[in-house]
Amino acid sequence: MNKDYNRLDNTKTYLVTGAAGFIGFYLSRKLLEQGCKVIGIDNLNEYYDVKLKHARLEQLKPFEKFTFMEGDISDKAAIDTLFKEYKPNIVVNLAAQAGVRYSIENPDAYIQSNVIGFYNILEACRNNPVEHLVYASSSSVYGANKKVPFEETDLVDTPVSLYAATKKSNELMAHTYSHLYKIPASGLRFFTVYGPMGRPDMAYFGFTDKYFAGAPIKIFNNGDFANDLYRDFTFIDDIVEGIERLLSNPPAGGRDAAHKVYNIGNSNPEKLMTFITTLEKCLSKSLDREVVFEKVFEPIKPGDVPATYASTERLEEAVGFKPKTAIEDGLQQFTDWYCKYYKKQ
Repeated sequence: MNKDYNRLDNTKTYLVTGAAGFIGFYLSRKLLEQGCKVIGIDNLNEYYDVKLKHARLEQLKPFEKFTFMEGDISDKAAIDTLFKEYKPNIVVNLAAQAGVRYSIENPDAYIQSNVIGFYNILEACRNNPVEHLVYASSSSVYGANKKVPFEETDLVDTPVSLYAATKKSNELMAHTYSHLYKIPASGLRFFTVYGPMGRPDMAYFGFTDKYFAGAPIKIFNNGDFANDLYRDFTFIDDIVEGIERLLSNPPAGGRDAAHKVYNIGNSNPEKLMTFITTLEKCLSKSLDREVVFEKVFEPIKPGDVPATYASTERLEEAVGFKPKTAIEDGLQQFTDWYCKYYKKQ
């Protein structure tokens, strides 16, 4: 690719929702490091350890061009005020209630944040025109699709969790608003994002927690290694680079809506058991002693899917992006951070 994806225009104002979240934090930091003005909003909810969210924010506060507002995107008046006051040029909506299994326990949180909250963002973009709206979707929209790799043109009408259904609804809502009100919008279907300062509800983080608690890890594949779960694990730095390149490249309108959906994944799925043995090796290296997890095998959970595997050709064609971090390198960075942050050396 010869095209220069001159990443960012630092004369613009970027609004990042979910700025204290995993991806939101890393993206905000990258924008700020390049001299951009970033407005961050986050409700700092207790879905996982709030201390980790505050630790991320502490790294953003020294930047002069960073403004943080504690608030919820489901609060329409707060979002309207924020848009009127700061007039963002580019909006990145990463605020959402995440997690497949938790959507079975607490469906209200998903409707509130992922549907009503996203509607408020769309309305604000309609009433305060923006140059580009980039929003988080999820690989979970593919449901139990058998065809791999997953392509953006695949039918995604059979979600197997409420979380997936809310993300599919976000894509439909964005398409409608883009069509009606000419809002250039890009949806990103994330595939199992991992890395330092990541989400404690993710499996790799939970496995590490269990090890230090002296507890066994639960693996939901029935111990069937021949038909193990596959996941397209994507390192956080790769995710941020993909978003960064896309920000200045909104989809063209033409006859249809200026709306496009992209897979953003590693395009190199790993067996869950391979991922676990790699995590053991990386943790062994971080601690300078052999680490072996105690394992308990259970049936697959409702809402889980057997495989995630991204075709990333559309994103590569649009912005020349291809993930490059191997899981050995990414997990080593995670275990090194974990042991330092939680003082486990």
